[in-house]
Amino acid sequence: MSHHAALQAHFTSLGDTAQPAPGRHVLGTVAFGERTGLSLTPQGHPELAIPMSSAGFDSFREVWTTGAEPATGTRGKLAFTHDGEYLFVSGTIDPLPVYGPTVREVYEDAFALVNELGYPHIFRMWNFVGDIIGANAEGMEIYQDFVAGRAEAFASYGDGTGHMPAATGIGTRGEGISFTLLACREGRPQHVENQRQTPAYHYPEQYGPKPPSFARATRLHPAGAGQGDGALFVSGTAAILGHETVHRGDIGKQTDVVLENIAELIGGPNLAAAGLDEGHELKDLRLVKVYVRHEADLPAVRDRCAAAFGPDTEVMYMNVAVCRDDLLVEIEGLVPGQEWTR
Repeated sequence: MSHHAALQAHFTSLGDTAQPAPGRHVLGTVAFGERTGLSLTPQGHPELAIPMSSAGFDSFREVWTTGAEPATGTRGKLAFTHDGEYLFVSGTIDPLPVYGPTVREVYEDAFALVNELGYPHIFRMWNFVGDIIGANAEGMEIYQDFVAGRAEAFASYGDGTGHMPAATGIGTRGEGISFTLLACREGRPQHVENQRQTPAYHYPEQYGPKPPSFARATRLHPAGAGQGDGALFVSGTAAILGHETVHRGDIGKQTDVVLENIAELIGGPNLAAAGLDEGHELKDLRLVKVYVRHEADLPAVRDRCAAAFGPDTEVMYMNVAVCRDDLLVEIEGLVPGQEWTR
């Protein structure tokens, strides 16, 4: 397969079919609406449905496309599509009293599939955790329960922290856990940390028995492309400096810190520290998702995002809980690469 079959994505309304541009093929979709579940669409690609929409916020579909005809399959709780360079996998876990062992099992199945199909480089993950800061049947926070199972799966997938991709772990308006991952065959992901923040995989034990398994961002160097060519995937980012939540209870200040953290992460000095030579600004971000814990906080968050992002930035807002009870907002997005055109 030619590396010219670039990976691309866009947002569309839930009422539209995921119709790709001429010469493009849908790799997979995520429907941020009211439904829950994972299915193969009549067009043949996986669609993960997440209950995340509510009145006054956004409902939409995220569509991942490629230039090559993909093959599709299912295995256990997983559905997947791959095109020779890119692999899209989604999985679901039904509501359970305790999640850790099943999270480990299903994520290990996903990682085994990644290796078996020959797409060894995971570069982006999304983890959707129902009742994320609620308690499981043993009294442990569900997010910590999830993180422990995921960490054990990652320990089986690779050695050390260098294989942990950009990721988001966010609440939903439903129950159960689901996820999507993107992996590639010949492209080279380079994971990036933020000099303002402790790497999540080095968090102290006060946040749970296992630290979270993700990098702050991942630059994907596509197969056959030069160093600066690939998209930069920005993980879900919150008002955390070092490893501590700041400005508890102040939505305006927390949003400012989130935007400052992302600006620092994607800026020239931080990327240069990771050996990358191209810096970016907030206005360069695309496909931004903003997760707001309290409905009443939406106007303040929306005002700050409107001032920070550029006119070409697509921003979707969802009313869901974040992974700590003192975090009020989380933001993710990506900077498109030179190969990334609709």
